[in-house]
Amino acid sequence: MGKASRRKRIHLRIRKKIRGTAVRPRLAVYRSNKEIYCQIIDDVAGHTLVSASSADARVDKGVPKTAQASQVGKILAENASAKDISNVVFDRGGYLYHGRVKALADGAREGGLKF
Repeated sequence: MGKASRRKRIHLRIRKKIRGTAVRPRLAVYRSNKEIYCQIIDDVAGHTLVSASSADARVDKGVPKTAQASQVGKILAENASAKDISNVVFDRGGYLYHGRVKALADGAREGGLKF
């Protein structure tokens, strides 16, 4: 089993347990080698409410990727507060809660999201 298929299997196992609603949407994380992406999703309606990524112009490219992930979390929290979203369910996407994924979550918490 490869690394990608293992992560996908773990992600499906996580998704069985958590589900985003309109009241408490899901914060989904995708991490590539180059960028990190996150979305706040209402699974009942099937809509992405808010998104942010390290490809955004507001993210400083001259800092390490963990610092970029923290900035992305803060940007996501700002966008979410503009749409009156304060509580979310965190979906780590099959990645370990460590490094860039943890930095993104901490940045989102600093920005005002609760999970």
